Amino acid sequence: MTVKLPECIANYFEADRKRSAEAVADCFADAAVVVDEGHTYTGRDAIRQWKADSSTKYTYSVEPFSISTEGERTTVVSHLAGDFPGSPLDLRYQFVLDGQKIAGLEITL
Repeated sequence: MTVKLPECIANYFEADRKRSAEAVADCFADAAVVVDEGHTYTGRDAIRQWKADSSTKYTYSVEPFSISTEGERTTVVSHLAGDFPGSPLDLRYQFVLDGQKIAGLEITL
């Protein structure tokens, strides 16, 4: 199922699909915060390193299939499959947007 995503969120998933840590980091505001697997990454440099590390550690694909908005938070549920423990699973990507940039992202089960 294809869902219509806001442009900056669609750009994030496209950059991730291409395994481009630089392009992923460019989707975020300068002081953005990412929370993933119990770790917090603040700022584009930290976000770039987080994505570079996760993209080289595992091979995976992400397919968004649901989107909802509550207040300032946009939640995208995606099917994640790959060579990581627990695969496949559905993850919740909770975005906070700042104009055309991502100000915050929390990834949870």
